[in-house]
Amino acid sequence: MKKFRFSLETVLDYKQQALDALRAEHGAILAQVRAQEDVVDGLEGEHGNVNEEFSQRKLEGITILDAMNYEQYLRALEREIQEERRKLAILRRREEQKRTQVVEARKETATLEKLKEHKLDDYRRAEQKAEEQLIEEFVSTTRAMAAMGI
Repeated sequence: MKKFRFSLETVLDYKQQALDALRAEHGAILAQVRAQEDVVDGLEGEHGNVNEEFSQRKLEGITILDAMNYEQYLRALEREIQEERRKLAILRRREEQKRTQVVEARKETATLEKLKEHKLDDYRRAEQKAEEQLIEEFVSTTRAMAAMGI
């Protein structure tokens, strides 16, 4: 019997390549999200440390100029934190969109893989049936020849 050939194999290969590419893109975006989270965490940590230092200096006594510099620096950090959080939110939306694309591509690939498995099972059953029929014909021929004395 001829070798099994899945007629949609090229489509399955294409879908698998597309899925792999989407997974790579999703991984890259996840890395960007984590890096941006680190940036935000670092700025928030710096803000907390400077704010703590400012509070400590106020208790010890601080010049007005130094106090204004601390307040100005804290406000600048707050603006920077807001900007970095905005960037993080954008990256998270991109990551969510890419994850949705990966899920959809995975569904399409899984559907084709299931179809291939089903077709392969059909092929194997047909092959087995053909073998059984061939054996049956051989046995019948052998019996008929034995009955004829050949």
